[in-house]
Amino acid sequence: MANQVISMQQIRAIIQYLERGFSLRAISSQLGICRPTITLYATRLKKSAMPYEALRQLGDAELSSIVYTSPVTIDYSEDERRTDFNNRILYFRNELGRPGVTRLLLWEEYRKEYISPFGYTRFCELIKESLKTSKATMHLTHKPAEMVMVDFAGDKMSYVDKSTGELIACPVLVCVMPYSNYSFVMALPDATIPQVIKALNHCLQYFGGVPLMLKTDNMKQVVTKSCRYEPIFSEVLQQWALHNNITLLATRVAKPKDKASVENEVKIAYQRIYAPLRDKVMYHIDELNAAILERLKLHNEKKFQLKDHSRSQLFKLEEQPLLQPLSPSPFIIKHQVSAKVQKNYHITLGENYHHYSVPSALIGKQVSVVYDTDIVEIYYKHTRIAIHRRAYKKHDYTTNKDHMPSDHLHYHEQKGHSAHYFLEQASNIGPSTYQYIDQVLKARAITEQTYNACKGILRLNKQYGSIRLEAACKRALTGNIFNYRTLQNILNNHLEHLDQLETYNQNDLFKLPVHSNLRGPDAYQ
Repeated sequence: MANQVISMQQIRAIIQYLERGFSLRAISSQLGICRPTITLYATRLKKSAMPYEALRQLGDAELSSIVYTSPVTIDYSEDERRTDFNNRILYFRNELGRPGVTRLLLWEEYRKEYISPFGYTRFCELIKESLKTSKATMHLTHKPAEMVMVDFAGDKMSYVDKSTGELIACPVLVCVMPYSNYSFVMALPDATIPQVIKALNHCLQYFGGVPLMLKTDNMKQVVTKSCRYEPIFSEVLQQWALHNNITLLATRVAKPKDKASVENEVKIAYQRIYAPLRDKVMYHIDELNAAILERLKLHNEKKFQLKDHSRSQLFKLEEQPLLQPLSPSPFIIKHQVSAKVQKNYHITLGENYHHYSVPSALIGKQVSVVYDTDIVEIYYKHTRIAIHRRAYKKHDYTTNKDHMPSDHLHYHEQKGHSAHYFLEQASNIGPSTYQYIDQVLKARAITEQTYNACKGILRLNKQYGSIRLEAACKRALTGNIFNYRTLQNILNNHLEHLDQLETYNQNDLFKLPVHSNLRGPDAYQ
């Protein structure tokens, strides 16, 4: 992100790589930081004139004084009167909304408080400009299949309980795809989280796919802690989002314009669903929802004003093909327990004392285990770190090899993904392939990070054949970059068989050609 300094941990990693003789380009590739940033911090480290070993031993305070620049104080020199007025403008606008308060009254009060105030005419002009700015509207452009907005309608719908004659009020959930305004409406028995989850499942089924994001307001059922920057969603809704591969977003508190599309759709629902059904008596919530779906279909198929297409046509043509596929099974409410990661990087599910692995880096951490009859999911800070098939054998272990430390993994693997394995496979293709794989394995400080590239190179053998791959490796060895993409580009563009440029004697380049019209020295005797 622009204007954001990198962490002290990354600074120390840069020092470590510089001490080992890595180039700036290689450090950029290792850390995933752009090269200009690496160059900037490397320059600051070199200016300190201290050896890298000494820099590594410095504390954070001493090291930060070398690599981080002191904040620059910006002097904002503005007109003092305008600055003072801008500080008061919010008060003026609020006061104008109170009964009997006029601009003249506010100006007279302002003139008494400030030594050199604006005149009344300029005072009114500035307030007018501020009011225009505060009432500005913005047209938002949404991408197809990107988001669904969700909100409860303010008014409820109802049905009659046959046994008691009681009128049962039902909250109504409205969902809309803002690109096409294709909407879904459903009445719920209540607004609790299980009913919200049920309605959201029906919503995705109605759309026939899953958008990338879901945006809602800070309703207490789904947001446990409101925050403008990092709202905390309920555990169940987060599980639902992970199950459907959808990202959760929340609007700012008291900012309905953040979800203007669904706010407008609620207003239209009052006109096209509530109003036509206002006098119809229904005796069950399923009957009520059936009537809602009937009116909803007419609403989605009705053409927009001044346009030649409807919500349904736009949705099916441009949005539905881009939606993510639906989950094969509906979301199921699961059980949750807390567990501590043991030294053997496993947690114990106490229900049947079976042990499940997690990444070894989390040893000693407290994790959350969510499970049902088929699946065990393990979360750390709301991020899923492991998933296992449920096992019922007591005191047994279910281990994912990816969770093992590197030394445990090497011990576990007899003939698997290891450097020796890739070199052995490359030697069967040819010497150039062996040398190239060897260079790829040396390209990163952590050898395991190159295994995917080696797998891709060996797969090229099946796609293009060993002769072409060997020739491509021979050509690629003349360069300085060793990765999968280089070989792929050579093979895709048939560059491995290009003849080498001929070398000429420098004297031959300037020798005159033989021609009958050229006279020699004998012609001038």
